[in-house]
Amino acid sequence: MTASPPRQLHLNAFLMNAGHHDAAWRHPRTQPERITDLRYFQHLALTAERGLLDSVFLADGLALWGKVRHNALGGFEPLTLLSALAAVTEHVGLIATVSTTFNEPFHIARKFASLDHLSGGRAGWNIVTSGTVDEARNFGREEHLEHGLRYRRAREFVEVATKLWDSWDDDAILLDRERGVYADTAKVRAIDHHGEHFGVRGPLNVPRSPQGHPLLVQAGSSEDGKEFAARYAEAVFTAQQTLADGQAFYKDLKSRLARHGRSGEELRILPGICPVIGSTEAEARALEVELTELQVPEYGLAQLSGMLGVDLTGLPLDGPLPELPEERDINGNKSRFTLVAELARRDGLTLRELIARLGGGRGHRVFAGTAEQIADQLEEWFTQGAADGFNIMPPHLPGGLEDFVDQVVPELQRRGLFRTAYTGRTLREHYGLPRPGTRTAPAARPA
Repeated sequence: MTASPPRQLHLNAFLMNAGHHDAAWRHPRTQPERITDLRYFQHLALTAERGLLDSVFLADGLALWGKVRHNALGGFEPLTLLSALAAVTEHVGLIATVSTTFNEPFHIARKFASLDHLSGGRAGWNIVTSGTVDEARNFGREEHLEHGLRYRRAREFVEVATKLWDSWDDDAILLDRERGVYADTAKVRAIDHHGEHFGVRGPLNVPRSPQGHPLLVQAGSSEDGKEFAARYAEAVFTAQQTLADGQAFYKDLKSRLARHGRSGEELRILPGICPVIGSTEAEARALEVELTELQVPEYGLAQLSGMLGVDLTGLPLDGPLPELPEERDINGNKSRFTLVAELARRDGLTLRELIARLGGGRGHRVFAGTAEQIADQLEEWFTQGAADGFNIMPPHLPGGLEDFVDQVVPELQRRGLFRTAYTGRTLREHYGLPRPGTRTAPAARPA
């Protein structure tokens, strides 16, 4: 009997303009003038590929987030950018954030099928419901849809997109020039979906793509979000501050899969970590202090107000958080509200201290140390039941990603925790996940 190969980490590079620290753009190691320069993002994607990372990921919102007066905000629409990156990369996965609240399933199914073809099977969809009233106001609404309703719409949205991807069989295209038959129309089907939110006849006007479906990713940790992930997601980007919190989330989410006929191996959980890397621990901590000292308190206060749903303008920075609403009354990002509120309460943080703690990761864990110390942290969470891999969030770019690839990845490889070569071609193969079947063909298990 052949032994199973040792379990290895999955690593995703979360790319964000000048870097994840909200003061990164002010640091001399960054290039904020290049956030709409294709060559800049090509360099980042090629760096991730050089490090053999599973994927790169682009967040997105449908409004201008935060105070652009104090941060390098705005930039490319992710599917457009990833299509351009597909042309210069060969292996690294390409994951785009797209909202189910302010789009239609046919559009999105078509775009992801196109990206999957263009990239040779490397597309991934980070499914979000959108979380801010500013986004709603860009689409003719004065208020955002209620949280539960957004998730009900999201469930139907994903089901429709899936039906559309499955509306072509893999062998539908015959290319029979002699008989003049391009496709077997018995293998190209209308879906005739009629639901609460959508009516879609189909079929999709893109043939079935290399992966069948893009990798489905989700990032919400509320009750609605976890149930959605247990039913549909194949990878989850999540935020926990402590090992114990990570273990609890991991156990909770994996335990929910059986109710949906799924096993724990069908879902990869990747907590976010913002690694501040130095040749010594002192050097890493000095860089962390440098970035904190470059923060603009006005920006941090506005960002914190958005996370908590409370206007903190004018409150003393060296005072505590005011009384907050209950989580059930939050209509935005419930999981991030809970994380930030608990962090402040647990550590007794003032507003100034909380802004500093959130500067690098907006609630994701920030860790400053050497490459070996970073690897120790990743290994501990990976081996102690808190993670299947990590969403790497460099505090500054491009150097923070280069440091991770050139220093941390070799250390993980030395420990046998990470690949030394790509062994698959598609994003699903990188993550060790099956290629979905259609109505007439079974799913293909990964080799």
